[in-house]
Amino acid sequence: MNILITGCKGQLGSELQLIEQAHNLHQFFNTDVEELDICDQKAVEKYVNENAIDGIINCAAYTAVDKAESDKELCTTLNTMAPAYLANAIEQRGGWMIHISTDYVFNGKNCRPYTEDDTPSPDSVYGSTKLAAELGVSKFCKRTMIIRTAWLYSSFGKNFVKTMIRLGREKSELGVVADQVGTPTYARDLAAAIMTAVEQGIVPGVYHFSNEGVISWYDFAKAIHRLAGINTCKVRPLHTEDYPTPAKRPAYSVLDKTKIKKTYGIEIPYWEESLADCIAKLQ
Repeated sequence: MNILITGCKGQLGSELQLIEQAHNLHQFFNTDVEELDICDQKAVEKYVNENAIDGIINCAAYTAVDKAESDKELCTTLNTMAPAYLANAIEQRGGWMIHISTDYVFNGKNCRPYTEDDTPSPDSVYGSTKLAAELGVSKFCKRTMIIRTAWLYSSFGKNFVKTMIRLGREKSELGVVADQVGTPTYARDLAAAIMTAVEQGIVPGVYHFSNEGVISWYDFAKAIHRLAGINTCKVRPLHTEDYPTPAKRPAYSVLDKTKIKKTYGIEIPYWEESLADCIAKLQ
């Protein structure tokens, strides 16, 4: 197959490029904004047709959650309109699409893991634009697989893990929110799950994927420092109101992964095992 990957320079796109070599039966077209502006509908249609694309893995997104509150137009264009352009273009070729979404489609008021059947209720511009994208890609491409994920990190790009390591080495004390809980997701594990779906065949629908387990951001920060050998920085727990942000964060972001595990027969690693793997690569 000819497979188009958008957002190839991001965390997930970079991880996908690492494992492409093991799937050499396919030809991958790795693109970022320099190679393909997915906000340009005509450019998308031209690229998909000229390269005879069979499937699209859309990793591109506007992910500056707080900035999105005051930059709604660009966030909507990149997160909602662009995925619809991709879906429409690949549908014309009878192809498939994997679209990456987010836990932010939920308001975080649950007290049990969110399933794919729970009704979304976003509390931010970012979450609203991502939910609109889910509806759009499902409408325009029949063979669409939507994967919601959360707390993504990698050895590539900017993320919470790298920030905590840097601040842990620079500061003697650090405050981290302790009343927001969820599960970190190692982008490499998500990339592996995506490739499994590609190889086994796309089963359309919405899926959840994160690593196993449940922790707070505070616990996550403590684990990062322990695994990175940082013991000179004291991490203090904060309440959400102690750390105000323009965008509302879900207080509870735990995702139920039963559907993707049963559909594709995959095992998902525990969050701390994956974190240790990532930190080892960083060091």
